[in-house]
Amino acid sequence: MLSKRIIACLDVRNGQLAKSVKFVDTRDIGDPVAKAREYYQDGLDELVFYDITASSDQRNIMLEVVEQVAEQVFIPFSVGGGIRTVEDASRLLGAGAEKINVNSAAVKRPELIKECAHAIGSQNTVLSMDIMKVEMSREFPSGYEVVINGGRTPMGIDALTWALQGEELGAGELVVNSIDADGTRSGYEINLTRMISEAVSIPVIASGGAGKPEHLYDVLTEGKADAALVASMVHFNEYTVSGLKQYLHERGVKVRLRY
Repeated sequence: MLSKRIIACLDVRNGQLAKSVKFVDTRDIGDPVAKAREYYQDGLDELVFYDITASSDQRNIMLEVVEQVAEQVFIPFSVGGGIRTVEDASRLLGAGAEKINVNSAAVKRPELIKECAHAIGSQNTVLSMDIMKVEMSREFPSGYEVVINGGRTPMGIDALTWALQGEELGAGELVVNSIDADGTRSGYEINLTRMISEAVSIPVIASGGAGKPEHLYDVLTEGKADAALVASMVHFNEYTVSGLKQYLHERGVKVRLRY
């Protein structure tokens, strides 16, 4: 059995680490490069950076962050936010990222997933999905809908349908982010994560809601996620990466420990 991964999520706005609750009330909380280095030294498995401004005039700043991280951090890391073309993806990989995350642009034009997978490899192409719970219906048989633009724009697409399509188009991993749980620290959306994990054959990364070690255990076991994304619980120094891994190890979850 493969080891479960802990992935730290760093939202970057204007070159600064930022944090929000349900994609609103965003505030700057520090230097993303320093945080990345700190987590790497504490045994983190992977990093993911999201350029939450995702505007073209900020692209150079994001590339600079990627280059700085690549010089100091020697674990896989991916970058998302504003990737609309293969050229965007290639520039980020050229700056030192190992993977790219596509989200809104792929919902609007699904062929982007196939184009990126062909150009840079499925293993380097991650589909991030922002998902909101809705009433179960013929339109949304899973009871979850895909949203974009930071959760502000519902797309009328069933989440499970989109996950399966993303895999078929060549995505090598899925990030399943619950808008309802994002930043609340009240636990991952277990039902959503398990449903998608059971339906696809590629790794699923659970995102949104981590607040205490038990939440990671629940989503990695009951939720059947391959990895758990954390943010606030480590950004504000309430928990450490090594401490979270030790907790999971002691409860029988296979993780990579540093000795």
